[in-house]
Amino acid sequence: MISRREFITLLGGAAAAWPLAARAQQAGRLPRVVFWKVSSGETLANIAAFRTAFEKLGWADGRNVSIDYRDPIPAERQREVAAEVIRSAPAVVLTNGTPLSSAFRLATTSIPIVFVNASDPVGSGLVDSMMRPGGNLTGFANYLFSFGGKWLEVLKEAVPATRRVLVLLAPGNRAQQGFLREIETAGRTLGIKDVPAAARDAAEIERAVETFAREPNGALLALPGNPGVSNSERIIDLAAQHRLPALYTHRFFVDRGGLMTYDTDSSDLYRRAAFYVDRILKGVEPGQLPIQLPTKYDLVVNLKVAKTLDLTIPLPLLASADEVIE
Repeated sequence: MISRREFITLLGGAAAAWPLAARAQQAGRLPRVVFWKVSSGETLANIAAFRTAFEKLGWADGRNVSIDYRDPIPAERQREVAAEVIRSAPAVVLTNGTPLSSAFRLATTSIPIVFVNASDPVGSGLVDSMMRPGGNLTGFANYLFSFGGKWLEVLKEAVPATRRVLVLLAPGNRAQQGFLREIETAGRTLGIKDVPAAARDAAEIERAVETFAREPNGALLALPGNPGVSNSERIIDLAAQHRLPALYTHRFFVDRGGLMTYDTDSSDLYRRAAFYVDRILKGVEPGQLPIQLPTKYDLVVNLKVAKTLDLTIPLPLLASADEVIE
């Protein structure tokens, strides 16, 4: 973390640059911000958080800025679409997640990219430094890789009998591999064997869960992003069907019937991202804006789901939870 004085100094260093917004308006058009949606129940809340904060900073869509909302795209098309967007010369691109942010990193070295919910930006190769990212990328991380061990600790505390954990991740996702390494390390200490399952779709998830559930003392952990996000309801149903205690890394899973989640407030990251987009439109170079981490992580436990699994969640864990659904 950095001090307030250091942060203000970094912001002020490029204050004399000619603002992107001024250049765009002189060219007779509004500066365009490309906003990438997420395929989850968080989308509307994220948009509302960003727009509210952005408007408080003096920006109004259609008046002095144009916000171009884009729908989620499959991983295999991200590099192609990133190149297409960059050719349209937006003022700023607001990305979500590590894979999409990586695609834009490859597509441009000049157009500013502000990422949200990117996991361990240094470990994932997005930037060289948290304090001074350099280049044209900056943004807001949701987790460092070390958080993988924390998720496993929470699962073990909630269900002490856990000896095996099915880890759902996407093939080739570099950030998720970073979490997996930390899970493996923590598992050796906690006496839990990780069983990675790289899945592309619901059918592959179903096969992985059904095979895993044939042996006792198992639990499930869905890592941030896909395949969990785009298959959330099916994963929740499978966990219930096979009576697997599960920990999720996005809050909406619990709202839809999941057992537990331990994650950050995504809307808060989008609210803070509005400030970075504002700074960049006014001339600050993205590489001078330090990468920011969440200020808080929330543990939410659904006791109604625990009862259906005949689980008794230990009182110390319930006492430490930020929210308990009864």
